Amino acid sequence: MEPAQQEQRQDAPAGRGGVGWALLVTSVAGFMAALDNLVVTTALPSIRKDLGGALEDLEWTVSAYTLTFAVLLMFGAALGDRFGRRRMFLVGLGIFSTASAGAALAPGMGELIAARAVQGIGAAILMPLTLTLLSAAVPPQRRGMVFGIWGAVNGLAVAAGPLIGGSLTEHISWQWIFWVNVPLGLLLIPLARLRLAESRGPNPRLDVPGTLLASGGLFGIVYALVRGNADGWTSGPVLGGLIAGGVLLALFVRHGMRARNPILPMRLFRSRAFAAINTASLLMFLGMFGSIFLLSQFLQGVAGYSPTEAGLRMLPWTGMPMIVAPIAGFLSDRIGGRPVVAAGLALQAVGLGLFALVIEPGVSYGAQIPALVVSGVGMALYFAPSANIVMSSVRPEEQGIASGANNALREVGGALGVASLAAVFSAQGGYESATRFVDGITPALWVGAAAVAVGAVAALLVPGRRSAAAAGKAGAAGDARLLVGAEQ
Repeated sequence: MEPAQQEQRQDAPAGRGGVGWALLVTSVAGFMAALDNLVVTTALPSIRKDLGGALEDLEWTVSAYTLTFAVLLMFGAALGDRFGRRRMFLVGLGIFSTASAGAALAPGMGELIAARAVQGIGAAILMPLTLTLLSAAVPPQRRGMVFGIWGAVNGLAVAAGPLIGGSLTEHISWQWIFWVNVPLGLLLIPLARLRLAESRGPNPRLDVPGTLLASGGLFGIVYALVRGNADGWTSGPVLGGLIAGGVLLALFVRHGMRARNPILPMRLFRSRAFAAINTASLLMFLGMFGSIFLLSQFLQGVAGYSPTEAGLRMLPWTGMPMIVAPIAGFLSDRIGGRPVVAAGLALQAVGLGLFALVIEPGVSYGAQIPALVVSGVGMALYFAPSANIVMSSVRPEEQGIASGANNALREVGGALGVASLAAVFSAQGGYESATRFVDGITPALWVGAAAVAVGAVAALLVPGRRSAAAAGKAGAAGDARLLVGAEQ
């Protein structure tokens, strides 16, 4: 069957459950997966109190999810193309819900970290399929509005994550940040089975070697960053992790250049716009996730706020995109995405720098508000225009895989950010006292600010609005036959 015919077959059964049902099911599923990126941050002090463990255990509680999510995200989309998107969406929901129950029942840190890794596997399968299933159910002329609603729901999950996590932890228990996923999953599974139409992609090949290379390489580097201070940076396991991880990632790049259907085609990076925006995205999430990981603990362990109070006090940062995003979209339409994204990253870097300047054991919340607001505005200016830049930097048939690559690199940035900023924190400070905590978090915030500032410079390398489309076509030239069915 020709790709065009197959794509038509995918969209044909769209009337099975209607646009409304497709939007409801995919939005709630996306909300669950996005929520678990940040919902755990305000629960970390309570988890540490109940289950024990050192800083590295808290790191893995966050990174086990983001890392498996990142490296398997595009593989999950490919599974849907091969075995059926609705079928694999149901599998992903089942894995995610079961792993959530396992995390809630975990008797120790090791079991919790393992459950979080399995959660990431489930999220990596279901998250990319939410968009492809929604695309199959929505006529092309209505997709802009529907995708906007889907994106707003996911943005709400990011904004509400610390608050929901804090409220559940304080008023019930930290286990409920995971239990809440179980009834939602049990409700969505039959709805998805009955209301979503089955579809498959035109490219059913799975890139198992590429997935294994990326997974092994990133695990080695994150492991080394997490264990560096505890074992010594020149110890065998740490050096081995860095070297092996670097070699595996180099082989992954080589594989992406030579394989027939790689999970991440390196030809995409020939586009200056694609390379620049993905570098900026990775550095943005590196600085932001690593900082939130430490600041959420500061607000409770040093400033003395309850989990709910800590979540509420993070809202000027995490919730600002809900207010500023429409303005960012308007500015992007008027002046192009490059200056808006660069300004957003610069403001995010300034916000982290302001935190580093004012943070001390007795700092008032009022002194933190400027840093929170500036960081939130910066985040909002980054999000919407960056998605448009990614999509316009490649050919239309490559947009699915380009979006998946961008989302995966963001998650990689988050995992690296938690590991690297926590390494700085543990080298300079610790949990022994409020003063020691501030001694550690201050240089870590400066590192986060520097990473995001470099991301702002990278964003400036994105071609201007008029030349972006041409740059994307030039970067994707050659090997056109490999592009057939690349859309996820």
